[in-house]
Amino acid sequence: MILFVFEGERECPVFATLQRLFFEKEIDPFICVYKSNIYSLYSKIKEYDVIGGMEEVDTVSVLNDILVSQGNNTLSGINESDISEIFLFFDYDFHHSRGSLEENNLHLKELLEYFNEETGTGKLYINYPMIESLRYTKALPDNDYVDYTIPRSDCCRFKHIASTFSHYKSFDHLMLSSNPKESEEKKNLREQTVRQNWLHLVDMNVRKANSLCNGEHKYPHRKEYIGQSQIFTSQLEKHVMTEECCVSILNSFPLFIYEYRENLPIDLL
Repeated sequence: MILFVFEGERECPVFATLQRLFFEKEIDPFICVYKSNIYSLYSKIKEYDVIGGMEEVDTVSVLNDILVSQGNNTLSGINESDISEIFLFFDYDFHHSRGSLEENNLHLKELLEYFNEETGTGKLYINYPMIESLRYTKALPDNDYVDYTIPRSDCCRFKHIASTFSHYKSFDHLMLSSNPKESEEKKNLREQTVRQNWLHLVDMNVRKANSLCNGEHKYPHRKEYIGQSQIFTSQLEKHVMTEECCVSILNSFPLFIYEYRENLPIDLL
């Protein structure tokens, strides 16, 4: 069983589509919704005194303790031995005011170093600045995507900004139909369209991540060249800790597809 920990409910239907399109046979998922942000997670994990040290803990038990304290029993009865891999998906939330920008960045750096292996403590993926980055495109494929950034001052309004900027009125262009009355012909046509849209997003996000990390707007020679820690470090150096104080828009789901799916059938390569 593979454990997926999402920051909020909005990621769940998106992942359901990804599973049906790309991972239906490979993944036996167990979904957990954390219902809080990455900096809350840091504070809770820090209480176990493992971040920054050498000790590793049972991530499933730690998450369960945190969730139970919030009245959430999602992971109760799930043991570490039941889980083969752990993936966590959270937003950068550039504008978050829990701490200073420097403090928040330090905490996220520590989390990325700790959650860096899916078969160990888990692997953390970050959306920049949040999950709505999936919608921040013109009609797909969007060749200008590599240049899109958002200043910190606008991140608190990013959901609205993304909705007005996007060519698409909702997430429907990325979602398979759940209508049982829809004809097979319409379902098949929609699946082809949605699949192609996701392949475009994979292509755009991978190239953009490599441009951010390595200065080359093409696929990296190795997947680890655009790992989550490398992306975060490059975001800080080139955008966040600069006079412009912005962030390069990236979404973690396309990068997860690229990293996790072997022999990904992308006809854009």
